[in-house]
Amino acid sequence: MAISDEVRNHKITLTEDEMPTQWYNIVPDLPAPPPPALHPGTHQPAGPEDFAPLFPMALIMQEVSQERYIDIPGGVLDVYRQWRPSPLFRAHRLEQALGTPAHIYYKYEGVSPAGSHKPNTAVPQAYYNAQEGIKKLVTETGAGQWGTALAFATALYGLECEVFQVGASFDAKPFRKLMIEVFGGVVHRSPSQLTEVGKMLASDPKNLSGSLGIAISEAVEVAVKDPETRYALGSVLNHVLMHQTIIGEEALLQLAKVGETPDLIVGCTGGGSNFGGLAFPFLREKMAGKINPRILAAEPASCPSLTRGVYAYDFGDTAGMTPLMKMHTLGKDFIPDPIHAGGLRYHGMAPLISHIYELGLMDAEAVAQTECFSAAVQFARTEGIVPAPEPTHAIALAIREALKAKETGEETVILTALCGHGHFDLAAYDEFLRGGMVDEDVTDERFAAALANLPDMGDSSY
Repeated sequence: MAISDEVRNHKITLTEDEMPTQWYNIVPDLPAPPPPALHPGTHQPAGPEDFAPLFPMALIMQEVSQERYIDIPGGVLDVYRQWRPSPLFRAHRLEQALGTPAHIYYKYEGVSPAGSHKPNTAVPQAYYNAQEGIKKLVTETGAGQWGTALAFATALYGLECEVFQVGASFDAKPFRKLMIEVFGGVVHRSPSQLTEVGKMLASDPKNLSGSLGIAISEAVEVAVKDPETRYALGSVLNHVLMHQTIIGEEALLQLAKVGETPDLIVGCTGGGSNFGGLAFPFLREKMAGKINPRILAAEPASCPSLTRGVYAYDFGDTAGMTPLMKMHTLGKDFIPDPIHAGGLRYHGMAPLISHIYELGLMDAEAVAQTECFSAAVQFARTEGIVPAPEPTHAIALAIREALKAKETGEETVILTALCGHGHFDLAAYDEFLRGGMVDEDVTDERFAAALANLPDMGDSSY
């Protein structure tokens, strides 16, 4: 459908002075507290000392904080200003192509130096570690966006950076590896021969494509062996989701400028940081009775932790080295199909999002990757941005809802987070455009073995 000359993309901006200066912690506002992380040996709530080998104390205190707002340090704000506030766009051309009365807005995080939302937490994590005298950060990365962001952030604060990249992503995205190296990071294919857990897991052929759980195990092993090294996580934990809430806080201000209130908020979910960052500030307003949007998580059909996982205590990594977290999980041993949305290939969902889902405050739907890439191509050909594979899940659901609005004639307001660009994912687009992409037929048997191996919690009351 040709786009008429009078239709223009509507870009809603904020000035630097309007940028939020606090992160939002949703925990104090929830109607029930989330279950605590547990020590894997005692099954008692994990204390700060249990996290100390992995994280600096400032982040540990944020992880367990009951403060509603936490000030963003001036040194972090100075870096944020390089790309923040990020723009909010009204997708006029996509709306016209769909013939829908819906108003579709997308918060675009691909303007960051790393090309995604990940620096929103990578920068403060590097900052707090540098403040406490740490010399090196080690991490995992799925799609490569988190590894890129952490390498960028550590370079700013003079820290070393070591990255274990999931094997399937490492093989498919050589330029992502190179970008991490340009920022000064060292990258290894996971599972590797550099760690004991990597050697052990690599001996089983089913693990050779890797997973985020395996890469986390390798990174954690490296961190706990060196007192000058700490681990950095790009999603899942409370403090990570909190750092991302600057996305939603900005979006609230931007929508207010044009007098819009969202009826639907939809974001992609793997570990949960992008979704939580967009949705939590709006959920605060919903719980306060000020707005009433439907809040919807979009996850991959081949790794559907919310819609087909179980809510139980599980390890965050494959080798069982982390504290136990109550979350929607497919089991730590689950190895997802090497789908193109590498950032969503995680066996568990953030405990905080899992808890909010259990409270009935949000919904979730799983989407097959061919529908996602079809939506992504339509989005690219109307809005001019090639999305990363991860947010295509949210774009696909936004398009579904916009077409429903077309049927009903309702002027629905839809908000989504376009959490990164897909410039390093063109091989996946090539496969889709050539007709080579297929959707995995995921049966219950696919999950059975990993779910049968969940930790035995005995008589634990948590």
